[in-house]
Amino acid sequence: MRYDQCKTCRRLGQKLFLKGERCLSPKCAMMKRAFAPGPQKKRRGGSPSEYKKSLDEKQTLKKWYGLSERQFKRYVKETLEKMDKVDDVSAELIRRLEKRLDNVIFRLGFAKSRVQARQMVSHGYFLINGKPVNIPSYKVEKDDLIAVKENKKAKGTFKNLAEELKRKEIPVWLSLNKEKLEAKTIGEPNLDEVKPPAEISLIFEFYSR
Repeated sequence: MRYDQCKTCRRLGQKLFLKGERCLSPKCAMMKRAFAPGPQKKRRGGSPSEYKKSLDEKQTLKKWYGLSERQFKRYVKETLEKMDKVDDVSAELIRRLEKRLDNVIFRLGFAKSRVQARQMVSHGYFLINGKPVNIPSYKVEKDDLIAVKENKKAKGTFKNLAEELKRKEIPVWLSLNKEKLEAKTIGEPNLDEVKPPAEISLIFEFYSR
């Protein structure tokens, strides 16, 4: 059963832009009901526990990238295993998540949301270095060429997209040819540019318990 993305944002208390442009419009549920869904319980005094804080941070980042608990936990565990080999473990986790193909498609503006990007990848809309890839978790590498299949460019999704992309701000580690609808990875994702909506250190604490 597909989760209600608007309820996710309300439950976590912040906009995660899970529905793309709708989140920027007056239709956004956070604009109308900026409180958790369900019966409103009387708030208790005091601060939330450390466990609750780390749980909320984990849920926020996991939902932001649209991953299941199993998928997200694997990314965190694999990152923690490299703790002694990387300069910044938080930046390493974000690099891994950002380099997922579905996220790259979203960042390029080919999809309105990560959910839509995942569907498009699964339905075989894209080529990586001239070869079809339909795995959303596929990890792109530097100098990879990402292109929309020619037979997919006539789809409604891509009509007038070149014009819309002129207003799209692309991450500095990606180079986009807006007319040809193809892009190249020219660097690595940067934690400061991504600005994740969660405190990464608390996420590591959650999984280290």
